[in-house]
Amino acid sequence: MALKDIVEQIVTGLGYDLVEIERSAGGLLRITIDLPWLPPSGEVVQGTPDQQFVTVEDCEKVTRQLQYALEVDEVDYKRLEVSSPGIDRPLRHDQDLARFVGHVVDVTLKMPLGNAAAGQVSPTRKKFRGVLERVEPAWQIVWRDEPATKPGQKVSKKRLPAPTQALGFVLSELKEARLAPIVSFKGRAQVPDQEPQPSDLN
Repeated sequence: MALKDIVEQIVTGLGYDLVEIERSAGGLLRITIDLPWLPPSGEVVQGTPDQQFVTVEDCEKVTRQLQYALEVDEVDYKRLEVSSPGIDRPLRHDQDLARFVGHVVDVTLKMPLGNAAAGQVSPTRKKFRGVLERVEPAWQIVWRDEPATKPGQKVSKKRLPAPTQALGFVLSELKEARLAPIVSFKGRAQVPDQEPQPSDLN
């Protein structure tokens, strides 16, 4: 049985979601798990915060079961590490995207926009940061490319805000999608008061 199948069978069997499997140098096998999420009544609810988080006890329980299963299947590894997702949690499935609608995400396209680019967006651009929205049957992120300001620089109140831009995409067009690693004292699940300013991603 393949490693992914073994791990997924154990993780989901214990009632968790498998987020990521990584093999690192030195034989480290890193497994990232999360609590399952289902939108109320099957509907996508924008900005719904996570009410619970993976605990140390959860990770220990999964570790014990994985160690046994990996030994039985003679999987070669030196050290096993089970953890919860970080603030830059990868988004790999449509359910992941649905879970974090209303949050700021970083997306990288497999191919640059090319002829599809319009307005101020460079046709060679592949990286974007914006607020994730659901637009059936696809997804989109919305952002403003505000000019970068230096520390202490005064911004004129008369300056017009940069235009709002949107990028529509489907999962198969993405090379990578992650939650933007934005630290908030209100908690990661809070939707930002201001739109992201990803001018550094051009």
